[in-house]
Amino acid sequence: MEIVLLEDVKALGKKGQIVKVNDGYARNFILPKKLGVEANSKNLNDLKLQKANDAKIAAEQLAAAKELAEKLEKSTVTLAIKAGEGGRAFGAVSSKEIGKAISDQLGLEVDKKKISLNIPIKSIGSFEVAVKLHKDVTAKLAVKVVEA
Repeated sequence: MEIVLLEDVKALGKKGQIVKVNDGYARNFILPKKLGVEANSKNLNDLKLQKANDAKIAAEQLAAAKELAEKLEKSTVTLAIKAGEGGRAFGAVSSKEIGKAISDQLGLEVDKKKISLNIPIKSIGSFEVAVKLHKDVTAKLAVKVVEA
C-alpha cells in the first residue's frame, strides 16, 4: 500500500514523502496514529493545496519579520539599573527585561527567547543586541543602559 506521510516517521521517511509499506503496517500503525494517509488522487491534491497554503503563510511571516526588523533597527531602548562605583551594575540586564522594555517603550511584541545576549550586560553604556525574528531575519537593537 502506498502512503503519503503527514509527519516524519523514523526509519520510514519524512513528511510529504510517498512510501510503500505493508498493508498491515499501514492499517494498524500509520493510519490509526494519523502519521499518513493513503496515496490516492484526492489525498494527493489535498496535499498540494496544503503545501501552497504553507508557502503563502511562510512568505507572509517573512514579510512581517522584515517589517518588524526595520522598526527595531531604527529604535533605541533605555533601561535603568542600579549601579555601584565605576558604573558596574548589581547583576545583569536580562533578555526578559529588554523584551519588557521593547513592549513598554516601542509598543512592539518581541518574545524574550528571540533576544540573544552573547555577553551579559553588566555595565552602564550603549550596547547592540541581536533579535532573531525569523530564521532568515535578524535585527540589531540599540540598548542604552543608564544608572537608576
